[in-house]
Amino acid sequence: MERRNLMTHERNKLAALGKPRRAGWLGAALAGLLLWCAGTPAHAWWKEEWTVRKKLTVDGAAVTEPVGAGVVLVRLHQGNFSFESAREDGADLRFVAEDDKTPLPYHIEKFDALLNEAFVWVKLPEIKPGASTSFWMYSGNAAENVAKADDSKASYDPDTALVYHFAEKSAPADSTANGNNAQDAGRTTEGALIGSGLRLDGKPGPKLPESDSLAWTSGGTVTISFWAKPAALQADAVILQRGEGDTKFVLGLDNGKLFADLAGQKTVAEAAVEAGGWHHFAVTVGAGQTALYVDGQKAGTAAGALPAVRTAAVLGAAENGFTGELDELVISKTVRPAGWLKFAAVVQGPTDKAGKLLVMAEDENSGHGGEGELAKHLALIKDISKSLTFDGWAVIFFCTVLAVVGWGVTGFKIVYLTRIDKANTAFLAAWEEVGADLKVLDHCDEKSIRTMGGKASAAVQRILKDSPLYHLYALGFAEVRHRYELAGDNFAGLSGRAMQVIKVTLDGGLTREVQSLNSKLVFLTIGIAGGPYLGLLGTVIGVMITFAVIAKSGEVEVNSIAPGIAGALLATVAGLAVAIPALFAYSYISSRIKDAVTGMQVFIDEFIARIAEAYPTANE
Repeated sequence: MERRNLMTHERNKLAALGKPRRAGWLGAALAGLLLWCAGTPAHAWWKEEWTVRKKLTVDGAAVTEPVGAGVVLVRLHQGNFSFESAREDGADLRFVAEDDKTPLPYHIEKFDALLNEAFVWVKLPEIKPGASTSFWMYSGNAAENVAKADDSKASYDPDTALVYHFAEKSAPADSTANGNNAQDAGRTTEGALIGSGLRLDGKPGPKLPESDSLAWTSGGTVTISFWAKPAALQADAVILQRGEGDTKFVLGLDNGKLFADLAGQKTVAEAAVEAGGWHHFAVTVGAGQTALYVDGQKAGTAAGALPAVRTAAVLGAAENGFTGELDELVISKTVRPAGWLKFAAVVQGPTDKAGKLLVMAEDENSGHGGEGELAKHLALIKDISKSLTFDGWAVIFFCTVLAVVGWGVTGFKIVYLTRIDKANTAFLAAWEEVGADLKVLDHCDEKSIRTMGGKASAAVQRILKDSPLYHLYALGFAEVRHRYELAGDNFAGLSGRAMQVIKVTLDGGLTREVQSLNSKLVFLTIGIAGGPYLGLLGTVIGVMITFAVIAKSGEVEVNSIAPGIAGALLATVAGLAVAIPALFAYSYISSRIKDAVTGMQVFIDEFIARIAEAYPTANE
């Protein structure tokens, strides 16, 4: 017991000697930095098992009429969703209301992690005009037992009698709870407006079933909406028909104009659509009136009442059947408001209006699992830092200074070299014309040389000021102009000695340009060479102190050794964190400088050759 007390006393004594009184503010600063790097979200998180979320907002400014409850199409692709962080089948997708508590019903029409494409339908309880509606999309649950939670039956309200996405290779399946699956398989086409679609070739297609949910009563209400892409304009092309005689209902396109025929009472849209493009069509019948909508806009109205009929409806017809593609057939047992139809036409549409209506924010990470592993490591480093001695903090401080200086030099050099590349490109474009005939330059006129014979405008001259090639060009022609002015009218060319002087002058200019390019790179080399040694110094001192504690206590315990060793190694980590980025940055910058220097050397040789050709000596 006496030995144990002695060991504890000596350890506390050494720790007190090794920790400065002001180390507290350094620890607080590091802790703050770690928390910032961990990226703690500003809002509550639904469930920590889901590590990624994205905020989606229906822009209220784009909604001008009441919509009510609506189903939103969420299109996912590589540009707005990380398929790598999600399950291959999208089983970890979840949608939550803006309160980040209430799950929203949704269902997946297509999720292809190979092609990075997905179509998901999400039910929103209410979409108000002029008011933005936001909700969350969660993903990134890496658990093996996570199961799909999508439910197409819960995605639609009770007034929705039938929804065909035409995503099946067999007969179209109803996505609502009514189970109104088609009785016959149609011809599926890939790459329709939203995933797969149905192709009609002028013949009867799938038949809708007879059911109570699809039965019409006399004078009842109904809304039928769909997307269609006519292959050609046809007269009275039938898209959907139902009933016979006095109860016959026909919906189709007459030379591109939407029409609805209720027992001989035909309503035709005012304007026609062109063949070969997708358009949203809808018809509502109720309160003795038939209304037609094209791309969300009312296109025609007429008096008309719904006939009583229970017989099966058919897509297409044997005579005058529609030829083209269909997608997203929806039949409702109520008259949908104009705002509801317009919203569906925009949010499902192929134009950029859909992206403006449903705005997707950037991904947010929770800090648990996946990306959260980084947060766990940072939290562990935070705990290790508590065992750092004053020497370790001093090393980390100097390493931080080296890192900041190195990052500053790296950023400055990259911007500087980028500016030089741009200026050199502009110079070479002008030199291509001037170099072919140096006589275009008036060597007695400094302005002529500065503007490269008028080839460089004022804007270009501002850019050329950053070009080392331009500096060498000006330096060389300054020598030529000097000799031209001395000789006056007796100028007969440049002697061999004059050419040597010009070459030497240009080589001197090259040396100065190289010095300018390499300036401040020494700070990166200091970081590369000095960072690891500083870190090693901190580690050696930390290990030395730890072993001193063991020697004085006379007893070895893992719990007493491990924190000191871990804290000591943190200094080496800091040194390597300085050296490794500095090494990469130095290699990259050096490579670009080498290219710039090579370009200057080539230009000097070309310049001397051009001068020698343009101004030969008198005896040549």
